[in-house]
Amino acid sequence: MEISGAEMTGISDLQAHRGYWLRMVSNAVSQSFARQMADQGVTVAEWVFLRVLHDAEAMAPSSVAEAMAMTRGAISKISTRLEAKGLVQRTGNAQDRRGQTLSLTAEGRAKVPVLAGIADRNDADFFGVLTAEEAAALDRVLAALVARRGLRDVPVD
Repeated sequence: MEISGAEMTGISDLQAHRGYWLRMVSNAVSQSFARQMADQGVTVAEWVFLRVLHDAEAMAPSSVAEAMAMTRGAISKISTRLEAKGLVQRTGNAQDRRGQTLSLTAEGRAKVPVLAGIADRNDADFFGVLTAEEAAALDRVLAALVARRGLRDVPVD
């Protein structure tokens, strides 16, 4: 009987960890998606920001921060970049001089469906190798982990 390196050292193999396999899959899916977003001139975080704003007419930066589980400072940096790209506009609040709202410009509103299509194709391309039953099982397991661990942060990187 052959003894593995892990048995001799008492240190588990990298591949013995589910986190290793999850990270391998996550990296492959995320890196492909990030490259495709970069080809469209946005980062993944900017895509998530645009997608969050798409469902609202306008939002306060604090509401975007809450929806994305990011700091207001991070949201300010992303919104500034998106304003410079002509995808987001900032409007002052007439009732509260310090208050602002963020909304998509016409260009930003038109770009979201394009980016969503890329996201859908990236997902289909990567996970399309699974059978319908395997995909459903993976969805159930991942949703159970998210629910039982109380995860809520939106992945943006």
